[in-house]
Amino acid sequence: MHAQENIAERIAGVRARIAAAATRSSRDPQSIRLVLASKTQPPEVIRAAYQAGARDFGENYVQEAVAKHHALAGLHDIQWHLIGHLQSNKVRQACSMFQLIHSLHSARLAHAIHRAHPASRFHVLIEVNLGGETSKHGIAPAEVARLIEEVREYVHVGGLMVIPPPVVNPEQSRPYFSRLREMRDSLAAQSGLGLAELSMGMTDDFEIAIEEGATIVRVGRAAFGERKR
Repeated sequence: MHAQENIAERIAGVRARIAAAATRSSRDPQSIRLVLASKTQPPEVIRAAYQAGARDFGENYVQEAVAKHHALAGLHDIQWHLIGHLQSNKVRQACSMFQLIHSLHSARLAHAIHRAHPASRFHVLIEVNLGGETSKHGIAPAEVARLIEEVREYVHVGGLMVIPPPVVNPEQSRPYFSRLREMRDSLAAQSGLGLAELSMGMTDDFEIAIEEGATIVRVGRAAFGERKR
Protein backbone atom coordinates (compact mmCIF):
# COMPACT_ATOMS: atom_id res chain seq x y z
CA MET A 1 0.00 0.00 0.00
CA HIS A 2 1.35 3.42 -0.92
CA ALA A 3 2.19 5.81 1.91
CA GLN A 4 -0.47 8.30 0.86
CA GLU A 5 -3.18 5.63 0.82
CA ASN A 6 -2.05 4.32 4.20
CA ILE A 7 -2.12 7.78 5.74
CA ALA A 8 -5.50 8.53 4.18
CA GLU A 9 -6.89 5.35 5.71
CA ARG A 10 -5.42 6.13 9.11
CA ILE A 11 -6.75 9.70 9.09
CA ALA A 12 -10.19 8.47 8.08
CA GLY A 13 -10.07 6.05 11.01
CA VAL A 14 -9.14 8.84 13.42
CA ARG A 15 -11.95 11.03 12.12
CA ALA A 16 -14.41 8.17 12.55
CA ARG A 17 -13.28 7.75 16.16
CA ILE A 18 -13.64 11.51 16.73
CA ALA A 19 -17.17 11.41 15.32
CA ALA A 20 -18.12 8.45 17.51
CA ALA A 21 -16.75 10.10 20.65
CA ALA A 22 -18.54 13.33 19.80
CA THR A 23 -21.81 11.48 19.26
CA ARG A 24 -21.48 9.73 22.62
CA SER A 25 -21.18 13.12 24.30
CA SER A 26 -23.94 14.78 22.23
CA ARG A 27 -21.49 17.06 20.43
CA ASP A 28 -21.06 18.06 16.80
CA PRO A 29 -17.99 16.26 15.36
CA GLN A 30 -17.32 19.38 13.27
CA SER A 31 -16.67 21.33 16.48
CA ILE A 32 -13.52 19.29 17.14
CA ARG A 33 -10.32 20.16 15.31
CA LEU A 34 -7.88 17.40 14.49
CA VAL A 35 -4.27 18.56 14.70
CA LEU A 36 -1.84 15.99 13.38
CA ALA A 37 1.26 15.88 15.58
CA SER A 38 3.87 15.81 12.82
CA LYS A 39 7.04 15.84 14.91
CA THR A 40 9.82 13.92 13.06
CA GLN A 41 7.62 13.43 9.99
CA PRO A 42 9.27 14.53 6.72
CA PRO A 43 7.59 17.02 4.38
CA GLU A 44 6.49 14.33 1.91
CA VAL A 45 4.54 12.52 4.63
CA ILE A 46 2.89 15.76 5.75
CA ARG A 47 2.02 16.47 2.11
CA ALA A 48 0.39 13.04 1.84
CA ALA A 49 -1.67 13.81 4.95
CA TYR A 50 -2.63 17.17 3.45
CA GLN A 51 -3.73 15.45 0.25
CA ALA A 52 -5.84 13.15 2.43
CA GLY A 53 -7.70 16.20 3.74
CA ALA A 54 -5.73 17.20 6.82
CA ARG A 55 -5.05 20.91 7.24
CA ASP A 56 -3.81 21.35 10.82
CA PHE A 57 -0.34 20.16 11.81
CA GLY A 58 1.37 20.44 15.18
CA GLU A 59 5.11 20.74 15.65
CA ASN A 60 7.12 20.52 18.86
CA TYR A 61 10.25 22.37 17.79
CA VAL A 62 10.50 25.65 15.93
CA GLN A 63 13.73 24.77 14.17
CA GLU A 64 12.34 21.48 12.85
CA ALA A 65 9.24 23.27 11.64
CA VAL A 66 11.22 25.86 9.66
CA ALA A 67 12.36 23.41 6.99
CA LYS A 68 8.88 21.91 6.69
CA HIS A 69 7.31 25.35 6.44
CA HIS A 70 9.56 26.21 3.50
CA ALA A 71 9.17 22.84 1.78
CA LEU A 72 5.37 23.02 1.98
CA ALA A 73 4.98 26.74 1.29
CA GLY A 74 2.77 26.00 -1.71
CA LEU A 75 0.04 24.55 0.53
CA HIS A 76 -1.54 27.91 1.20
CA ASP A 77 -4.34 26.79 3.55
CA ILE A 78 -2.18 24.63 5.78
CA GLN A 79 -2.35 25.61 9.45
CA TRP A 80 0.67 25.21 11.71
CA HIS A 81 0.36 24.79 15.48
CA LEU A 82 3.21 24.97 17.98
CA ILE A 83 2.36 22.28 20.51
CA GLY A 84 5.77 22.07 22.20
CA HIS A 85 7.68 24.39 24.49
CA LEU A 86 8.57 27.78 23.02
CA GLN A 87 11.98 29.19 23.88
CA SER A 88 12.22 32.97 24.07
CA ASN A 89 14.95 33.08 21.41
CA LYS A 90 12.62 31.34 18.95
CA VAL A 91 9.62 33.62 19.39
CA ARG A 92 10.11 35.73 16.27
CA GLN A 93 10.46 32.67 14.06
CA ALA A 94 7.46 31.05 15.70
CA CYS A 95 5.24 34.07 15.12
CA SER A 96 6.17 34.07 11.43
CA MET A 97 5.18 30.43 10.93
CA PHE A 98 2.52 29.29 13.35
CA GLN A 99 -1.13 30.27 13.48
CA LEU A 100 -1.64 29.10 17.06
CA ILE A 101 0.77 28.57 19.96
CA HIS A 102 -0.59 26.02 22.44
CA SER A 103 2.10 26.41 25.08
CA LEU A 104 2.09 29.90 26.58
CA HIS A 105 3.20 29.63 30.19
CA SER A 106 4.47 33.04 31.32
CA ALA A 107 3.88 36.78 31.03
CA ARG A 108 7.47 37.19 29.87
CA LEU A 109 6.79 34.93 26.90
CA ALA A 110 3.57 36.78 26.11
CA HIS A 111 5.43 40.10 26.01
CA ALA A 112 8.04 38.57 23.69
CA ILE A 113 5.28 37.35 21.37
CA HIS A 114 3.71 40.80 21.36
CA ARG A 115 7.04 42.43 20.47
CA ALA A 116 7.48 39.97 17.62
CA HIS A 117 3.89 40.38 16.42
CA PRO A 118 2.78 43.92 17.41
CA ALA A 119 0.20 44.48 14.66
CA SER A 120 -2.43 42.32 16.36
CA ARG A 121 -2.78 40.04 19.33
CA PHE A 122 -1.29 36.65 18.45
CA HIS A 123 -3.50 33.64 19.17
CA VAL A 124 -2.30 31.47 22.05
CA LEU A 125 -3.47 28.85 24.51
CA ILE A 126 -2.19 28.65 28.07
CA GLU A 127 -0.52 25.37 28.96
CA VAL A 128 -1.57 24.22 32.42
CA ASN A 129 0.57 21.75 34.37
CA LEU A 130 -2.26 19.97 36.17
CA GLY A 131 -0.07 17.12 37.31
CA GLY A 132 2.51 19.37 38.95
CA GLU A 133 5.25 17.56 37.06
CA THR A 134 8.68 19.17 37.24
CA SER A 135 9.60 17.49 33.95
CA LYS A 136 6.90 19.40 32.08
CA HIS A 137 6.38 23.02 31.19
CA GLY A 138 3.13 24.83 31.84
CA ILE A 139 1.81 27.06 34.59
CA ALA A 140 0.40 25.90 37.92
CA PRO A 141 -3.42 25.89 38.04
CA ALA A 142 -3.51 28.50 40.81
CA GLU A 143 -1.58 30.95 38.64
CA VAL A 144 -3.67 30.77 35.46
CA ALA A 145 -6.18 33.51 36.34
CA ARG A 146 -3.38 35.94 37.19
CA LEU A 147 -1.54 35.13 33.97
CA ILE A 148 -4.64 35.75 31.88
CA GLU A 149 -5.07 39.19 33.42
CA GLU A 150 -1.40 40.01 32.85
CA VAL A 151 -1.29 39.02 29.18
CA ARG A 152 -4.77 39.61 27.78
CA GLU A 153 -3.79 43.01 26.36
CA TYR A 154 -0.80 41.55 24.53
CA VAL A 155 -1.97 38.20 23.17
CA HIS A 156 -5.33 36.67 22.32
CA VAL A 157 -5.91 33.92 24.88
CA GLY A 158 -8.23 31.46 23.18
CA GLY A 159 -8.30 28.73 25.81
CA LEU A 160 -6.23 26.16 27.68
CA MET A 161 -4.01 23.18 26.92
CA VAL A 162 -2.94 20.21 29.04
CA ILE A 163 -0.73 17.13 28.76
CA PRO A 164 -1.72 14.77 31.59
CA PRO A 165 0.88 12.69 33.43
CA PRO A 166 1.67 9.28 31.91
CA VAL A 167 -0.90 6.65 32.82
CA VAL A 168 -1.30 2.91 32.36
CA ASN A 169 -4.98 3.10 31.46
CA PRO A 170 -6.11 6.04 29.27
CA GLU A 171 -9.25 6.30 31.41
CA GLN A 172 -6.98 7.62 34.18
CA SER A 173 -6.53 10.79 32.13
CA ARG A 174 -10.22 11.64 32.38
CA PRO A 175 -9.98 13.57 35.69
CA TYR A 176 -7.34 15.87 34.19
CA PHE A 177 -9.51 16.59 31.16
CA SER A 178 -12.62 17.25 33.22
CA ARG A 179 -10.64 19.47 35.56
CA LEU A 180 -9.30 21.54 32.68
CA ARG A 181 -12.83 21.97 31.33
CA GLU A 182 -14.09 23.09 34.73
CA MET A 183 -11.16 25.46 35.07
CA ARG A 184 -11.83 26.92 31.63
CA ASP A 185 -15.49 27.49 32.44
CA SER A 186 -14.65 29.22 35.70
CA LEU A 187 -11.93 31.38 34.15
CA ALA A 188 -14.19 32.36 31.24
CA ALA A 189 -16.80 33.58 33.71
CA GLN A 190 -14.20 35.49 35.76
CA SER A 191 -12.37 37.09 32.86
CA GLY A 192 -15.19 37.70 30.42
CA LEU A 193 -13.09 36.07 27.71
CA GLY A 194 -14.49 33.36 25.47
CA LEU A 195 -11.73 30.82 26.16
CA ALA A 196 -13.47 28.53 23.69
CA GLU A 197 -10.59 26.15 23.06
CA LEU A 198 -9.55 23.10 25.06
CA SER A 199 -6.48 21.47 23.51
CA MET A 200 -6.29 18.06 25.15
CA GLY A 201 -6.03 14.44 24.13
CA MET A 202 -3.47 12.53 22.07
CA THR A 203 -3.41 9.15 20.34
CA ASP A 204 -4.04 7.07 23.46
CA ASP A 205 -6.75 9.19 25.04
CA PHE A 206 -8.25 11.64 22.55
CA GLU A 207 -11.67 9.98 22.64
CA ILE A 208 -11.86 10.45 26.41
CA ALA A 209 -10.72 14.05 25.97
CA ILE A 210 -13.55 14.66 23.49
CA GLU A 211 -16.07 13.20 25.92
CA GLU A 212 -14.78 15.71 28.47
CA GLY A 213 -15.00 18.72 26.14
CA ALA A 214 -11.85 18.86 23.99
CA THR A 215 -12.15 21.17 21.00
CA ILE A 216 -8.65 20.35 19.68
CA VAL A 217 -7.02 16.91 19.77
CA ARG A 218 -3.34 16.38 18.92
CA VAL A 219 -2.90 13.00 17.26
CA GLY A 220 0.36 11.57 15.92
CA ARG A 221 0.78 7.77 15.98
CA ALA A 222 -2.83 6.99 15.09
CA ALA A 223 -2.42 8.96 11.87
CA PHE A 224 1.22 8.38 10.94
CA GLY A 225 1.95 5.02 12.54
CA GLU A 226 4.69 4.28 15.04
CA ARG A 227 7.69 6.58 14.84
CA LYS A 228 10.86 5.06 13.49
CA ARG A 229 13.57 5.26 16.13
